Amino acid sequence: MTVSTSSLRQRLLSACILAALATPLTAHAFADDDARRAILELRQQVRQLTEQNQRAQLQLADQIDALQLEVMRLRDQVEHASRSAQQAIEQNAPKPAQDTEDSASDPQEQDAYDGAINLFRNGQYGEASDALNAFVVLYPNSTLTPNARFYQGSSRYAQKDYKGAVALLEEMVSNFPSSQRAPDALLVIAGSKVELNDRAGAKTALQRIVKDYPSTPAAETAAKRLQLL
Repeated sequence: MTVSTSSLRQRLLSACILAALATPLTAHAFADDDARRAILELRQQVRQLTEQNQRAQLQLADQIDALQLEVMRLRDQVEHASRSAQQAIEQNAPKPAQDTEDSASDPQEQDAYDGAINLFRNGQYGEASDALNAFVVLYPNSTLTPNARFYQGSSRYAQKDYKGAVALLEEMVSNFPSSQRAPDALLVIAGSKVELNDRAGAKTALQRIVKDYPSTPAAETAAKRLQLL
């Protein structure tokens, strides 16, 4: 009976020792599982962040492409507008042919006028405007003054100084209504008024051409433009 009790005690002691030894192993196994899950979750988060970053980069690239297309479209519009403006200049302020209305008796006076007109012919509108104004100041009583003022106003029109063009050409027509350049000046005035969104003023200028200068080429042009207003 005594031996049996001792044996039982030994067996219980051994079981306790084994249980105590097994406990850290089980805890260690649980810790490893938690670490694996954490690593897997971290990898998943990194993968999601990488995918989000890639999508953001693709969206940014699409936006850049769209902006580049918009820039190209706007550039085309600007180039088209520039061509249209140049055509309008050529229509409203034609380059001068050889003037037959008047000529100066003074060779120096004629040379000064011709030099200014050549600037206009070459498209140097700023320089032409200054030279023509200088000519009028230097030769205020010249027979070429109406022509000089006409081309000065046309130079302002070509420079998109529409208010300046109107002021110069209205004064020219008022001072020299019988000049052969008067109806052409009114055409440029009408074109300037359109650019200034003054359609009523443009219509008035065109109607005056038809009424006061009916046999001129400008009258035919004015009649056609009146149909558009």
